[in-house]
Amino acid sequence: MSADPRLQRWLDHMEGDRSVDSLRPLLAEDATFHSPVVHTPQRGIDLTTAYLSAADTVFGNGSFDYVRMIVDGDDAMLEFTAELDGIHINGVDIIHWNADGLIDDFKVMVRPLKAINMLWKMMAAQLEKQAG
Repeated sequence: MSADPRLQRWLDHMEGDRSVDSLRPLLAEDATFHSPVVHTPQRGIDLTTAYLSAADTVFGNGSFDYVRMIVDGDDAMLEFTAELDGIHINGVDIIHWNADGLIDDFKVMVRPLKAINMLWKMMAAQLEKQAG
């Protein structure tokens, strides 16, 4: 349980059904997503929702776990681990909340390189599937 209600809403989403319906209300209209594999920031609630929703699906195998959380004011850094196709992934979610308590900036950093390459392929496939 987090002492910060904004962070707790994010954790509830991650521990719940991880649906778009539980994700979208957490995001500001001008939210920006920074991918570990896409060069340019993805701006706006629609693109941010698409990327975070795709990540929810890719990491939906039950192995995703936050192992360390640092919160300072409107910022949080959440270290995570996961296992995908036999590859151990270690990463960090960096979250910023605006004055309304909504996520307006979300950055993901991942290691090792083998994990980044695999995530790039899996995320691309999931985003393509979402696009129809």
